[in-house]
Order: sequence, then structure tokens, then C-alpha cells
Amino acid sequence: MARKSPSRLEMRRQAEAAEAEEKASPKKKKAVKKKKATRKKKAAKAEIRRRLFWGVFTGSLKEESRFAYDQRSAAEERIEQLRVKNAKKLYFIQPIKEPLDGEVVVAKVPDEEEEVVKAVDEAEVDADEADEAEEEVEAVSAIDEEEDLD
Repeated sequence: MARKSPSRLEMRRQAEAAEAEEKASPKKKKAVKKKKATRKKKAAKAEIRRRLFWGVFTGSLKEESRFAYDQRSAAEERIEQLRVKNAKKLYFIQPIKEPLDGEVVVAKVPDEEEEVVKAVDEAEVDADEADEAEEEVEAVSAIDEEEDLD
């Protein structure tokens, strides 16, 4: 058989009796200090320098042309030229952000000077590797051109 749970009145009487005992007892409890929760600091995100362009796109998001940021009027003229050629297609201008090539990724708050020096050294190595890769591509394309001439 299941026990009958105590009624609310009985539970209230027990709670009041416990409160009265606490008030009457001469013992003082020490206040427990809670430690403040410490949060982990988020790592500073690296800022990547970007260049802004104006892109002329079709309705299917195909890029038709790209203009420097200060040449918006030239981009609008290009849209008008494209509309004259084909009035049925939709053309629009949209800003394009692309990272600068060969630039060092700059952290917002570097912890130590050594890390900054290390980042600069890595960037120089990456730039050298990029130059070597470009030279290889040029050499391969020159070989392909020679084969096409034969």
C-alpha cells in the first residue's frame, strides 16, 4: 500500500517549528562566501586587412566586372552599357571584400613581443613561398606554350 503524503498544513507546521528552533538557538552559523564565477577570456580574433571593390553582377550572381571602391560611377556606367546590350537581364552593384595578398594578419592585442616577431617572420616566409609558386606556374605555362607552337 502507498503511504499517504503529509498534508500541506502538516508540512507548514513542521517548517514553522524549524524556523522557531533556528531563532531560539544561540548558535551562529558562519556566512559562506561564494566565489565569483570566473569566465575564460575569449582569445582576440585576428583582424584581416581587406580591400573593398564594387562588383557588377547579373541576376544569376555571375560577376561581370569589378571596379575600385572610389569608382562607383564607372560601375554604374557599366550597368547602363550592359542594359543597353540586353534589356531582359538584371544587373546590380554589390560591394566585394577580399583579403589583401601578402599582408600580415594583425592580432588585436598581442600578448608578447615575441609573438608579433614570430608572426612577421611567418608572413615573410609565406610571401617567399608564394613568389616561388608563381615562378613555377610561369615556367609550366611557358613549357605548355612551346608545346602548342610545335
